[in-house]
Amino acid sequence: MPVHLVDHPLVHDALVSLRNKHTPPEQFRRAATRISVLLAAEALRDITTAATTVDTPIGLASGLRIGADVVVVPVLRAGLGMLDAVLELVPHARVGHIGLQRDELTAIASQYYSKLPANLAGSYVVMIDPMLATGGSAAAALHLLRSAGAGAIRIICIVAAPEGIALVEGQYPDVLIYTPVIDDRLDERKFIVPGLGDFGDRLYGTV
Repeated sequence: MPVHLVDHPLVHDALVSLRNKHTPPEQFRRAATRISVLLAAEALRDITTAATTVDTPIGLASGLRIGADVVVVPVLRAGLGMLDAVLELVPHARVGHIGLQRDELTAIASQYYSKLPANLAGSYVVMIDPMLATGGSAAAALHLLRSAGAGAIRIICIVAAPEGIALVEGQYPDVLIYTPVIDDRLDERKFIVPGLGDFGDRLYGTV
């Protein structure tokens, strides 16, 4: 299945804090970091590894290193709130950026920025965007990634709507989606219900 529901208790504890309308921006940012670390760990569970040996203070120990190139691509601006958390787990990851702006009347996303690393074909590409609502922004970002040569792509989102999942699955059935929850629906403004409001506004205190 392209959708992986992450049911870890710590993920859902952080999600409750993010949903709470009384959570102030500084606590919202901490909860966003916590949940992003956990979701990224789950999304990269199957990453290729390479055997290695390390010299400890006592002797030699065998172990595993990440054996693949990882590229993290936040969708601006809200995706930036998840980036540092993912880089804590994969500090050597390369980073791209995609800027999309949604028209408030039509809910159609338009691109205003794109800067992606080269040679994406063999990379694990992790696209981070906290809200998968209509799926329009996700589909536009995926089109840019595929045009740049990306093969293995996974999306990490904090809250998803059925409409967004259906659109991504229909256009990109091989893209994996990692989320803790699929909410009920979209409202007339294309906001996720019950959702958590505007993630970027709450993250940066611009409500």
